[in-house]
Amino acid sequence: MNVSQKKSFESNELIDRLPKHLKQFIKPQDYEQYTPINQAVWRYVMRKNISYLTKVAHDSYVEGLKRTGIDIDSIPSMYGMNRILKEIGWAAVAVDGFIPPNAFMEFQAYKVLVIASDMRQLENIEYTPAPDIVHEAAGHAPIIANPDYAEYLRRLGAIGAKAILSKHDIDLYEAVRKLSILKEAEGTDQQEIEAAAAAVNRLQEKEVVLSEMAQMRNLQWWTVEYGLIGDLENPKIYGAGLLSSIGESKWCMSEEVKKLPYSIGAVEQGFDITQPQPQLFVTPDFSYLMEVLEEFANRLSLRKGGARGLQKLIESNMVGTIELNTGLQISGQFTHRILNEEGEVIFFQTVGPTALAYREKELIGHGIEAHPHGFSSPFGKLKNINLAIEDMGPFDLKAYSFYDNKWLSFEFESGIKVEGLNVTGIRNIQGKLMLIELIDCTVTYGEKTLFKPKDGTFQMAVGSQIISAYAGAADHDSFPNLYEASKVQTIKTKKSEATQKLENLYAKVRSFRESENFHDDDLESIFEFIQADFSDQWLLILELLEIAKSESLRYRLNAALDKIISTHGHLTNLIKEGRAMLSDEVSVS
Repeated sequence: MNVSQKKSFESNELIDRLPKHLKQFIKPQDYEQYTPINQAVWRYVMRKNISYLTKVAHDSYVEGLKRTGIDIDSIPSMYGMNRILKEIGWAAVAVDGFIPPNAFMEFQAYKVLVIASDMRQLENIEYTPAPDIVHEAAGHAPIIANPDYAEYLRRLGAIGAKAILSKHDIDLYEAVRKLSILKEAEGTDQQEIEAAAAAVNRLQEKEVVLSEMAQMRNLQWWTVEYGLIGDLENPKIYGAGLLSSIGESKWCMSEEVKKLPYSIGAVEQGFDITQPQPQLFVTPDFSYLMEVLEEFANRLSLRKGGARGLQKLIESNMVGTIELNTGLQISGQFTHRILNEEGEVIFFQTVGPTALAYREKELIGHGIEAHPHGFSSPFGKLKNINLAIEDMGPFDLKAYSFYDNKWLSFEFESGIKVEGLNVTGIRNIQGKLMLIELIDCTVTYGEKTLFKPKDGTFQMAVGSQIISAYAGAADHDSFPNLYEASKVQTIKTKKSEATQKLENLYAKVRSFRESENFHDDDLESIFEFIQADFSDQWLLILELLEIAKSESLRYRLNAALDKIISTHGHLTNLIKEGRAMLSDEVSVS
């Protein structure tokens, strides 16, 4: 972790223990990047949300705002958030927009919130397709103060991090990331945005079999992002996507949005990230979320293993892990398998760096340096021998020459034959063999040779079945570059002279409000600038209206807002609700 990162947030044990492949996504918050316009947008959204959400959000939301150090008037500092989050056993780190699905889930498993520290533009004040600090800090953080929900989030992350992806998942992630970046970048060509949106739509409309990660993403969406809680007739909001959206927090409560009882069926319900949701799921309480999660987890390759799980890893074209019934874990990119007549795996193969582990700890001498070009092995039961190798006791092993410095020659029930000099073996904690090393070894299957003596030392996995298959590595330290960061980076545009001038006006108004040290002439002067160069800046006019004392100035400010409404009808509700907030003192206390 570099020096600038340390200055941007207060680390704690949870952040310190993150594996290297996750730390690559952490970036400095750079609090100075937030402009006076950003601060004004944050303040408007938070004031509006607090005013409304106290009536419709789950009780944990307002309580959580106080506990997690979220301030209404200013964008939160990661430093301050981490200091308070530590008290409830969580932490937060800043990241650059969307990160790979498995990485996002794994952060959750470590009880670390990933917060996209960028701030939405004024044009996207009601809703942004890009994750931003409003969504993350004001949406996700407050609810984790509820211990039942926090444990659900952690378990969802732990299981989701091991859900197997497909190439379609990665393509969709990259397309959504690109679209969100373009939409939030000031001055982006509209044709470029439309092309990116069309790419997302094509992928979303493509008929594909849902991967485990796609199903997990649906589960996350309909709970963590867009979840409702309570009874169907009068539910409360707890999903961060709703809590952070001025528009959808109201829309979701209307009769136009269908309310469905939450169930395992949510894993099959897709969504369009660019549109308001036509239906939402209502869970009776947070503990029920865990029940459904466990029901879903029992369907995953993580718990079922077998030939199907291995095939999913092969199709994912990414690093994954299989675990045999001996406890031996093989992590790498699986490319090949051989099945017997019953459809059971009798041989598997990886390509490229591969690591072997036991109980999530890499076996000494069996990291990716030892297996840079892959790993392959037959496994199963031996022909004409009732005992599997892993079930043999010392007497049996000796009887069948399964001990060091003995020539071995045996055949599996599958027909795979192995011959070679047994050099040594590695045993699990119960003393059972889980890996045998042979030299001068030949492995054949019918007419095909699977391994030759010139290939070096043969490492044979011992086991009779695959009990688990999942994405990622058994030992996180085995693959320091497990997740590849996207090449599409957030666009930082150079500020124009007009933008700088506008920011200065927002800064002055903010300074006047906070210090209360100003005169009517100061406000009159700012209003003249607004009328001359920024007559459509409704939020700046609202900020000025909030502190204006002169009846004459207030009249003209309101007239300016009315004019904006007449020419920009889509801003009507924002201005109307902004005016209403000026007469209400908004507080989380």
